[in-house]
Amino acid sequence: MVEGEIRFLADESCDFAVVRSLRCAGYDVVAVTESFPSATDKEVLGVAVEEDRILITEDRDFGEWVFAHREKMKGVLYIRFPGNTRSMLGETVILFIEKHAMALVGNFTVLQPGRARIRQYRE
Repeated sequence: MVEGEIRFLADESCDFAVVRSLRCAGYDVVAVTESFPSATDKEVLGVAVEEDRILITEDRDFGEWVFAHREKMKGVLYIRFPGNTRSMLGETVILFIEKHAMALVGNFTVLQPGRARIRQYRE
């Protein structure tokens, strides 16, 4: 791994197509389903912080953990893709990360087809 490279933790809710796409593109991705099955959301955030990884999820509860409960994070990429757009999910995530990787650090990002919102996190 290149120093300063962004690493990822894919939550159980994350479509495994995203994990496969990221791994095929050379990214370091740990999947909760493989390494920490049945971990709670709070535990998943803790692992992401401890291992210095951006969390990728499709679980909206992480927004509450980060903003309402003020849980620490390295960054969260929350994916919201409806069923009719799922076929382009992996490719879209890769393209977004290639262009905006550094914007993921320290922020809560919502990725939808054709748009992304990056919200700064303040401790």
